Formats: sequence, structure tokens, C-alpha cells
Amino acid sequence: MLTYDVRFYSIEVRKDRPKPYRARWRVGSRKHGKSYTLKVQAEGRISELREAVRKGEQFDEETGLPASELRAARASVTWYQHTRDYVARKWDDAPAKSRKNYADALATITPALLSTTAGAPEKRLMRRALYGWAYNVQRWEQEPPAEVAAALHWIAAHTVPLSSLESPETVRRALDALSRKLDGRPAAAKTALRKRACLSDVLGMAVEQQAFTVPVNPLTTVKWSAPKTAEQVDPESVANPRQVRALLAAVREQGSRGERLEAFFGCLYYAAMRPAEATGLRRAQCRLPESGWGTLMLRKGIVHTGSQWTDDGKSYEERHLKARAERETRPVPIPPAFVRQLREHIDRFGTAPDGRLFRTGRGGVVQDTGYGEVWERARATALTPEEAASPLARRPYDLRHAGVSFWLSSGVDPMECARRAGHSVAVLFRTYAKVLDRTQQEANERIAEGYRRWDQPE
Repeated sequence: MLTYDVRFYSIEVRKDRPKPYRARWRVGSRKHGKSYTLKVQAEGRISELREAVRKGEQFDEETGLPASELRAARASVTWYQHTRDYVARKWDDAPAKSRKNYADALATITPALLSTTAGAPEKRLMRRALYGWAYNVQRWEQEPPAEVAAALHWIAAHTVPLSSLESPETVRRALDALSRKLDGRPAAAKTALRKRACLSDVLGMAVEQQAFTVPVNPLTTVKWSAPKTAEQVDPESVANPRQVRALLAAVREQGSRGERLEAFFGCLYYAAMRPAEATGLRRAQCRLPESGWGTLMLRKGIVHTGSQWTDDGKSYEERHLKARAERETRPVPIPPAFVRQLREHIDRFGTAPDGRLFRTGRGGVVQDTGYGEVWERARATALTPEEAASPLARRPYDLRHAGVSFWLSSGVDPMECARRAGHSVAVLFRTYAKVLDRTQQEANERIAEGYRRWDQPE
């Protein structure tokens, strides 16, 4: 906050300090001071501040600086320096996946905010330097390769001042960058929106630090159309129960590797679990009676990020349920047939030392690259050529969509479907809108049939 209310005090002398002479002044209700080795230096600083008052300048209450010095200080902070400060502030409290996402977003935006492109490093080298080193706090104490060090030195000297982000034109450069991939092709809608959220947060921190002349996030001043995102599940990607059974059988037929993963994929379908939740499923979370329905008590998931983003050097991180509090759980009933399948899996393969149901042949954590290969082969075997070329069950995650869609088409209340799937009713209606349209049509037909039975016009 800028004010004309400035008052000066006499030089304070503290002989026990390395810099014993302290210049003191007050701006508004806040006191400020700066220590110097010589008395004449302290007196000179007070003279500079008095001169600013005589010129009619306002002073910033938080920093104690006159407006001219404040503007100069703001102009000296570059985009690169500010984003490094942002990452440092966020790092300790952020999960590994978020750390990786911050680095990804900033490594995309920063090359668009250069003061010049003359002599700039090659695009892929710049990306490698920013993503792998500049925005990874755990590597800041390490010595990067020579070409990376040279690229970072050049970038640090040639990014625009942070204050230039007040210009809508500069902000638009950043938005255009996050809308495209490194090769110039349009970025996926969800990726662009995630990176825009990071940009907004970075600029929000700048507003908080009073880096701009007006306390407004510059993003709010720019009209930008977000890429269209297909949130709705495509009914063509949803497998029916018969197709799911064929796919799981094709998984099982791939030898030991497939046999270990059959029940894993079953979790995605019969319990509509996310892959991370199935990866972290432990025996203690499973209620598997000898007959009847069972229950899976979901608590955490295992997210793969890469060892460079975790604190313990592992390639994965155990996290609480998505969009849930740290200790919150989600019970999901499972049908008798899947209860038997899980019991058979445990009897045959046992569990990992920490109780995990699913692990690799060497006892490691199941990874998406591994089960993705198994799923590709299963689709090629179980589906017709036309089905394999279609979106039908293209990703393992589509099994989750198939599970929720089957619940809805079976007449399960949408609120219960949302609870079991682990998201809000609003997300359910938005994501499964086309599936719900189909079930509503079936409901309308049943109602119409009821009217006909009573000889009543529809």
C-alpha cells in the first residue's frame, strides 16, 4: 500500500554489531531500518529517502521503499528467477506428481517469455534443461552437464522481467505456448488447462509479492478460449460384460505375467477402481467371504512419477485417494464372482511383504507400461479387427468407465454410483452424460410400456 505518511528517526548506534549504524524510518504504521558499517552511509540513506519525500513520492508501507525504488526493484526480478522461487516455495508440501506437473508447465511457458531468441539454445535442449534441472529442486545442488549449464545460464540472462507480465500481449505469449506441444501441434485440452492453472498460480504469487503496479492477476485481463475438452465418456469405448470377460480371459492366457494381472484388471471393472488404487490394494483392505458379496475398503493409491521427483528416490509415491482427505476411505462392494477371483489370486500368488495383492514377477510394484502392454495384446486377441480399430476398451482405464456405465444401466442410483466410483454426483452426470441419456431413454420406454398395459395414451 502506497502512502505519503513517512517519518524519520535518528541514527541508532549498536556498537556490538558488525554494522553498528542503523538508519530508521516509518511508513504508515510500519517501522523500517537498514544497518551500515559507517555512520555516513546511514546518514546518506536517510538523505536519499528525504529527497524522495521532497519530490512528492509515495512510499510502500510493506517494503518501506519510495515508489521509484520499488519500481526499479520490481523490474530487476525476471520471470525465470520468480518461477524458481515459486517452485522452491511449493516443493516441500507438494506430492511428487504435482512437482512434476509444475516443472512440465513452466518448462513449456518459459521459452515463450524470452527477451530475445538470438543465440537461444536448441528447443529440446532448453526443454531438457528447464524440466530436468531448473525446476527440480532436488537437482539444484548437483552439477549439470556442460551443455545444460550453458543453456540455463543463457535462459537466466534472457527471460523477460516479471513486471512485463502486466502486458496482455506478454501473457498471451505464455497462453499460446501452453496450448501447443514442443513440435507445434495442439496440446491436449486437459494438459493445456493444467498448465494454465500453474501459470495462474505463479502470477498469483507475483500479485501477493506486489510485483505488479495493480494488485490484479494479469490472466484475468486476457480473453483466452480454453481448448475444448471431451469430458464425457464415449459410449463406443465402453465394453459390455461379455466383451470384458473375453478381454480378461485374453489377459489370463498370456502366461504368468497375464495371470498375475487378470484380477488387477478385474478391480478396474468390478470395483471401478482407478489403476493407482488397484496398484496399492492390500490384503487388509479386502473383505472376501466364502460366499456372497465382498467389500474393498480403498484407502490409498500408488502413483508413478519417476525417482527424480520423490523424496525417497523411489519411482512411485503412495498417496491418499483422489480428491479425498488424508485418512478418508471408500468402501466398494464387489460381486461374488469377483470375490472368488480375488481369493484364487491370493491363494496362488500370495501378497507382497507390505500386503499388496498385485506385483511383478520379481515382486516389484506394477507399472503402467507393463500392464499396458498386456492390455494391448488382450485387445488384439479378444476383439474383432473392427472392434480393435475402434475406441472400444482402448485403455485399461476404460474398464472403470465400463464398470460405472454398467451400474448406471442396471438402474443403480446415480448418487450410489458416484460414491462407489469416488467422485461427486456433478462429475458423474458430466462424465457419463451420454450413458445416462441412454438409460433415461430405456426408462422412458418402460414407462410408456406401463401406460400401454393400462390402455392409457402416452
